Amino acid sequence: MGQTLVEKILSAHAGQSLQAGDMAVCNVDVCLTQDGTGPLAVRQIEKLGIEGVKNPEKTVLFIDHAAPSPRKELSNDHMLLRAFAEKTGSQLSEIGDGVCHQVIMEKYLNPGELLIGADSHTCTGGAIGAFATGMGSTDVAVGMVFGKTWLRVPETLKFVINGTLPLGVYSKDIILHIIGMIGADGATYKAMEFAGETIERMTVPERMVLPNMAVEAGAKCGLIASDAMTGKFMEEMGRKELFTLVKADTDAVYERVYELDAAEISPTVSFPHTVDNTRTIDHDDCLDVSIQQVFIGTCTNGRIEDLRIAAAMLKGQKIHHGTRLIVTPASRRVYGQALREGLLEIFNDAGASINTPGCGACVGVHQGILGDGERCLATQNRNFQGRMGNVKGFIYLGSPATAAATALAGKLADPRKYL
Repeated sequence: MGQTLVEKILSAHAGQSLQAGDMAVCNVDVCLTQDGTGPLAVRQIEKLGIEGVKNPEKTVLFIDHAAPSPRKELSNDHMLLRAFAEKTGSQLSEIGDGVCHQVIMEKYLNPGELLIGADSHTCTGGAIGAFATGMGSTDVAVGMVFGKTWLRVPETLKFVINGTLPLGVYSKDIILHIIGMIGADGATYKAMEFAGETIERMTVPERMVLPNMAVEAGAKCGLIASDAMTGKFMEEMGRKELFTLVKADTDAVYERVYELDAAEISPTVSFPHTVDNTRTIDHDDCLDVSIQQVFIGTCTNGRIEDLRIAAAMLKGQKIHHGTRLIVTPASRRVYGQALREGLLEIFNDAGASINTPGCGACVGVHQGILGDGERCLATQNRNFQGRMGNVKGFIYLGSPATAAATALAGKLADPRKYL
């Protein structure tokens, strides 16, 4: 019997052939924590009385969720992570280096590897044919010190997307469409495998949006086979020699296969307070919805490709006088690219506020907390009540193009009218 992507990768890390439903102990290649979850992991390791970590070169501690720190308590947690990295030789990603899921792809993760992270959106790594999943801090702590973790092999839902995306439609619209279709619990503890000619034409940064948001449908992971596009990305990141082809067998068995026509997908928005509460932008519910804040960034849509899309729409324009725009590049690398290409100047001239690379407004700790009753259109992955720091705020999700159009109009706007 053939194997799906997740079965194939986990089998290689368990040293035995696995199928969906099997339990296995797997070797871990990469571990990550961030400043919200890392302190608990470090304290658990200290409770175990263990001094080091199994693989310090591939154990990465990120300071990205509250960066720079807005409170002394968080500053003390940052100090704890810095001290642990110094003591164990683990890698430290400092303030301004960027969001963990972006940086782990730029510097550490390779096709076919197994990544565990103390953050739910660790599944982003599946965009290059790796198994990547989020776990609790204690589970990740064990993986850090022993280099192993236990897993139940998930069943796989396959999404085959063919055809050409229409003007103004991007990978963010695809995943919002899918989650709206199957529901926020439609893939609970499943693997979501994305395939088809539409996916094959996407760059890795475009693909990253899909597994990133797989967890918003309850999935254990999201996966895309590695291919020539993956090889190009690995070369750009300086790890060409670590590229490998990883793909599912042609006779792999899936729990269910969904087939989608890319041409039928429209710009899509998630309404408060769940990701699966979706509407196409031309729906009557989207008419005259005033927006006080627009946020472009995060591990979902803070890459250079996203900033280019938004900047092209904003060039020579001014944002609506009643709407503020926050732009937060996903990493220092992205920030540098945007700086060299003049994108930050375009955002600044349009009236945007440009923040330090990191999670920014998405996590609701600082940098863009909403006021009572305010509405935000964000390119992030999550819009539950209170996500941006205020339970009385309202979060809508959309693509960078939808975000730029909304910033110009001061209300939910169709990006196709501005392209």
